[in-house]
Amino acid sequence: MTKPPRTGRRYEVIAPRTGAIVIEQVPEPSYGQVLVQVHANGVCASDLAIWETLQPRYPLALGHEPVGIVKKSGPGVDIATGTTITGRFAASYADFVLAETRDVVEVPAGIPMNEAIGEPLGCVAEALRRTPIKLADRVAVIGLGFMGLCMVQLLTRSATARLTAIDLREDTRHTALALGADDAYDPRFLPDHLGSEEKRVYRVPRRGLDVVVEATGTQQGLDLATELVRPHGTISILGFHQAMRQVDVQAWNWKAINVVNAHVADRDLLRESTRAGLDMIAAKRIELGPLITHRFSLERVDEAFAALRAKPPGFIKAVIENG
Repeated sequence: MTKPPRTGRRYEVIAPRTGAIVIEQVPEPSYGQVLVQVHANGVCASDLAIWETLQPRYPLALGHEPVGIVKKSGPGVDIATGTTITGRFAASYADFVLAETRDVVEVPAGIPMNEAIGEPLGCVAEALRRTPIKLADRVAVIGLGFMGLCMVQLLTRSATARLTAIDLREDTRHTALALGADDAYDPRFLPDHLGSEEKRVYRVPRRGLDVVVEATGTQQGLDLATELVRPHGTISILGFHQAMRQVDVQAWNWKAINVVNAHVADRDLLRESTRAGLDMIAAKRIELGPLITHRFSLERVDEAFAALRAKPPGFIKAVIENG
């Protein structure tokens, strides 16, 4: 394999909603590191606020959902040059990025590189691992963005008796149904009894769901989850909350709700869950391809964030492809 070039591109935020491409020296991997030539990056909603609001300092490097190829290894590393890897590597909107081997997950053969965005899938897989799902549970997912729809796919492979998808957007509700959800609703127009149509087998009281996965990251999502879960049921908070929230502790207390903070902060757990999620793709149990709806070059990161902010019809996930 050819040696990496001396310089490469990096995207940096230089002002609100404004980025620039800079040319930098390609770094050398040190002990326990690999140099990754980045092929693609997911665009994460957790970076949206950094991109669009005034920050205390600039420039800022973003990106943490890469997939790429190992170009060079540092001392103490046994990962072969040419291996396709993914994981959570910071500042990855670039041609080259350094990664600690602790965060590296090898991509199984047969998965297209631009569909092997492992980090968000690992977050969802870890959330499901930590969320108790019993045989014949009635489950809802509130919020049908990329992670919510990944969760829908994983839940269709679990022991649920009924899976309900809830989102404001009609197009993502249709996607959830296509991916295996039993029914899908606009949260503003929920029926008194979820799944109560004549053709449905199960009768699910609106306030009687066993497990509710909140994947919106919003106050409204938490409030609805509180309303829908049954006494002694479980709320799993998958959404990434970047602001203060208030919850109805009286309802949580009197309903004896189990609450799972499904956010994963441990690097080792994320690595292992990412590996498990990729194994599910390799086994053709789930697909990320249909969820990647918008693709942009490294020079068009600002457009990718604008699309994420606006969510045009059909939008689910944007990916930056280095080409």
